[in-house]
Amino acid sequence: MTTAYLGLGSNLGNRLAFLRGGRDCLRDRFDIVLKRVSAAYETAAVGGPPDSPPFLNAVLEIETRLSARDLLAACLAVEDEFGRTRPAEWAPRTLDIDILLYGDAVIAEGDLQIPHPRLHERAFVLAPLSELAPDLRHPVLHREIRALVAALPPGSVPAPLRATW
Repeated sequence: MTTAYLGLGSNLGNRLAFLRGGRDCLRDRFDIVLKRVSAAYETAAVGGPPDSPPFLNAVLEIETRLSARDLLAACLAVEDEFGRTRPAEWAPRTLDIDILLYGDAVIAEGDLQIPHPRLHERAFVLAPLSELAPDLRHPVLHREIRALVAALPPGSVPAPLRATW
């Protein structure tokens, strides 16, 4: 079993329902054991059109026997099931699922980049990841997740929402 971390995000429709649905679909339909779930965090959209609605983001800690490639296929299938379209890069979306980390693997295969190439720059991913695994080391930067959070610009780290999901 490999421990992996998945980032989930939604900024269209019932965002919380899309996060819940994505989480449950991954757990129920694939060879994935859900270990822990971060709180949800609301943040402004990064990139994309200037009028993009805010995102809800969260991180899942999972264990799986799926290869990284098969895990990516599972994530894409779940996104499709929840109506994800790709009209433009960083367009608003019903559900986005990214593989943030897959064990200590470093993979660069075009459509499969692990660790996620912008993981260390994005407060909306680092905050929920730090909630679950602050001592985890980034396999390329060799820095703990908590240190990456501390290096973010002041005021950029979102607070978790109180609602459970």
